[in-house]
Order: sequence, then C-alpha cells, then structure tokens
Amino acid sequence: MSKFGELKILPLRELWPNEASDFTSWLASNIEALGKALGLELELIEREASVGDFSLDLLAKDLGSSRTAIIENQLTQTDHDHLGKLLTYAAGFSASIVIWVSESIRDEHRQALEWLNQRTDTETQFFGVITEVLQIDDSRPAYNFKPVVFPNEWQKSKKPKTSSTISSKGEKYRSYFQSLIDELRENYRFTGAKAGQPQSWYSFSTGIKGVLYGANFAMGGKARTEIYIDQGDYDQNKNLFDALQKQQIEIENEYGSSFEWGRLDDKRSCRIALYCNGTIEASDSELEQLRKWHIENLLKLKNIFMPFIQRIMKQQHKNANSDEAKSRAVD
Repeated sequence: MSKFGELKILPLRELWPNEASDFTSWLASNIEALGKALGLELELIEREASVGDFSLDLLAKDLGSSRTAIIENQLTQTDHDHLGKLLTYAAGFSASIVIWVSESIRDEHRQALEWLNQRTDTETQFFGVITEVLQIDDSRPAYNFKPVVFPNEWQKSKKPKTSSTISSKGEKYRSYFQSLIDELRENYRFTGAKAGQPQSWYSFSTGIKGVLYGANFAMGGKARTEIYIDQGDYDQNKNLFDALQKQQIEIENEYGSSFEWGRLDDKRSCRIALYCNGTIEASDSELEQLRKWHIENLLKLKNIFMPFIQRIMKQQHKNANSDEAKSRAVD
C-alpha cells in the first residue's frame, strides 16, 4: 500500500489575515458553496448591511423560498459578542435563515443555536457552520463548510398546530417541488437545494445574480418554466431582455420551441417562458408527467439559454468599461 500523506487543518488567518476585508469578501464570493452545504440556494444581496449602528457581514436570500438570510462570520472561535450581534441582525432584518460561520463553535454557543431551533417556528432556521481549510502534505489547500448546528425539521413539525398551519394545497405544492428538486439535485446536480416549500413556484440559481430559472404553477390552469430576470434595475433588466430577444429566432430554432417573451414594461422584471396545461390538483400520474416536463425544460434552459446570456452580459460589461474609460479620458 502506498504511503499516505499527512492531512492538516490550517488556521484560517494563514489565508485570510483580516476578517472584514479578506474573509468576509471571500465568503461573499463563495456564498453559493456555503448554501450548497446547507441545502439552500443563497444569493448575495449586500455586504456590510446596516442595522442601526451595526453592520451585518452578509445579507442574502434563499432563491427557492425568497426568505431573507443573514450571515455573520468569524475567523476565530465563536464568542458572546458575535452571538449578540447575530440575534440583533436577525431581528433587524426579520430573517428566516440565520447562519453563523466561524473557525470553531464553543459548546455553549452550539447549545444556544440548538435551543433557538427548538423554540422557534418552522419558518425560522439557525445554522452553525465551521469553515475548515485542509491540506495534504504540501498540496494546494481546500476549504470545507461543515454544518454542526442545523434545524431539526422533525422536531419543528411536532409543534402544536396554529392558524398558520400549511393547507392541504400548500402541502401538495411542497410535495411536488420536493420531488422536483430532489431529482434535479441527485441526478443532474442542477441545484443544491434540499427543501421544498408550500408555494406555487420554485426558483433556481443560474450562477448570474438576478437571473433565475423558475418552475411555476401560473394562473388559468397553466404550468410555466422560465428564465426570470430581475437584477434590481429596470433599465438593466430591459437591456438584457432586448438583447436576448434580438436573437429570438436563433434561440428558438436551437431550443425547438417558441417562447412567450414577457418584457413586462409595467414591472421591473422580465420573463421568457414556456407554458403547458397543468395544476397542482391534477392526478398523481398527470403531476408526474408535469414534473418530467419541468425538469426537461429547466435542463434545456441551462444548456441553451445560458451561453447566449453569458455572451450578452460579457459584451455589456465590456461596453460599460469602454464607456467609463472614454469618460475618464475626457475628464
């Protein structure tokens, strides 16, 4: 047997000397990997988001549920100061997902997070995550997000029922999307999401902020698979949509289907969608066919649409840089 290398855990400060400028910045760039470790699809909203006199490290949202997520990070072992900040930020942003990332978690802080998970409702989740940096001999270091505290969904489901208990229709939606995301994750590595929600839609990350894949039940007994564009700016959304629509013939020929192109001039967002007949009240066999339709088209959107979007956004970025350079030259 070959000789094994030595596995080492490196101190985080060897890679990120400064917590705010180095570690938080790196974590913001790798927020999708953090989300994947937790079974979420996290998208960054803001760094150093203000809550009174304090600043939250990272404000994000879970794309699958649109719930607000807050992330507080440390390069060291957890401490009481950061626990207090974590709760302050959770209240300030009315967060449903609360994530504490650190080099190690003290037992008393682990117990505090577990107690919060036991005492809060099913819509509130607390995570404690250790960041490890591993190295074998002199190899390149590799990071690993290791969740050590996470919500016990079974315990939460045993809480007394209230007026907000999920309806039978909501449970059907949750069951449908649970099956959908499980297959997308396990068979196609399309998503890192793990929990279906009692809602009529589910969104998935494309890897581009503000551009999402969507599987939906729409009005009028229709189901929809879509590219949804909302980058937070009206003109930016419409510019991307218009650039895509200019290539409509090429896109649709390659895809093999015609889309409904929704510029939605009265709204900030845009959508490009396919529709078919289908409701959540359909029979099990019909829902199974609908689930296959959603999966097939989500995969095709990724394979066919994304190269077009990436080329357009690359060109738009290049044009913006060129305009900025010309402006500086004139100044």
